[in-house]
Formats: sequence, structure tokens, C-alpha cells
Amino acid sequence: MVEADLAALDRDGYVILDNLLSPEDCDRIRAATEPLLDCTGRNTFEGERTQRVYSVLEKTRVCDRLVDHPRVLALLDRLFLPNYLLSQLQIINILPGENAQLLHFDDGFYPLPRPRPPLGAATIWAIDPFTETNGATVVLPGSHHWDDRRPEATDRPVSVVMDQGSCVFFIGTLWHGGGANRSDATRLAVTAQYCEPWLRPQEAFTLSTSRDCARAVSEDIRRMLGYSIHPPFIGQVDGMHPKRLLEPGAG
Repeated sequence: MVEADLAALDRDGYVILDNLLSPEDCDRIRAATEPLLDCTGRNTFEGERTQRVYSVLEKTRVCDRLVDHPRVLALLDRLFLPNYLLSQLQIINILPGENAQLLHFDDGFYPLPRPRPPLGAATIWAIDPFTETNGATVVLPGSHHWDDRRPEATDRPVSVVMDQGSCVFFIGTLWHGGGANRSDATRLAVTAQYCEPWLRPQEAFTLSTSRDCARAVSEDIRRMLGYSIHPPFIGQVDGMHPKRLLEPGAG
């Protein structure tokens, strides 16, 4: 299964992982996250009719199993160096009437020229079904192979249509964006982004996530939050492994 997923990533830049969550799982995520959706975006990129929640782990633990799902980790293990990091975790709710997001690629803020291997990857989990009309993510298949060219009018984005509980996994060099929501319903999703262990993540999780939370999450998530070392000593604290900060009596 991993080999087939990797082949799709190499060919298209993305792969849909079908039905990883049950409807009951999605209901639990919705119940826990909807109370957190209290404001819309600050600009057109965030989405003026899109609700986002940051610092998710500190606000709810219901998304943990999405971050460290074995199917996702199996791909990350093959794409990146050991001790890769969680770069961002968000809840995204696209409201009716939202316009399409500007197409972009997620690791574009790292100033290294293309074409190149991806420096990060992302998952978007469909808590609601993703349809052609409700704001499904759109992608430009094969665009991860581009050099410095940008999308043109002749490029035809493809909507990532998928069932509730499915997940789209794509690499950081793939051009994509949130679709327009032309329906009368919201589109709820959870997205996790990951990066190489030698890069700075988008969210400073060691600041935004309390030590109590870091102690409570799985070992895989704890490692991805930055309680790990990229050899020889990237990530050290006072010359020692950062996990020592989580030991009893450390604070």
C-alpha cells in the first residue's frame, strides 16, 4: 500500500487515502471543534468567510489520531529524514459564499529554488464530504515537478472530491488551494503539515503547547512537536535532549 501511495505522489503530487475515519469519528471531531470556530480569516488568503483554529493540541485532543495516523506516518517515514516535525495543525471550516483561495505550494516560504524534493507535506482530512461545490481543495496534478513557473489560465485545477473520513496527502511542492464554496453548507476539515527536521516549523509548538500537553500526547506527536534531536545536536536545550524538560520535577 505504501508503495502505491508513493507512486501516486511521484506521479501526481498527491494521493487520496480513503475512509480512514468512521462517521462516528467525524461526529466526535465536529462536536469538539465547532465550539472553537468563533472568527473568520484576517485576509483573503486565510479566507474572509473561512474559520480557522490554531494551536489545536492545546484546545482539544480529538485530532491527535489524525496527526499520527499510521498510514500518514508510513509515507512521512519514506519522504523525510528521521525526527521530521509537525509544522502546523489547523481546523478549517469554509463557509458558504467563500471564494477560491489563491493557488500556492506549502513549502514556498523556504527560499530554495525549484525544481527540488519537497521540504514538507500536508494532510487535509474531510470531516465533511469534499464536493465540487462546497470548497473541496483543488490541486494542479504534476505541478510538484515544475521549476519556477506559476499557474496559468490554461492550467485546470482538479477538485479533490472525497468521502467523509478520507484524507488527501500531498507534498509541499504541489500547487493547490481551497476551493470556492458555492453550496449552502459548511465544509469542515482538519489539516496537519509536516517538515524536515532541520527546518523551522510554521508554528512554534514548544511555545504554544504546554508541557502537560506534551507529556500527554503520543510519543510520535511529542517527537514531532520538537522534543527530539536532529543529529548532531539540532533541538538541544542546555546541551541536553529536550525530553528532559518533561521529566518529573522539570517544570
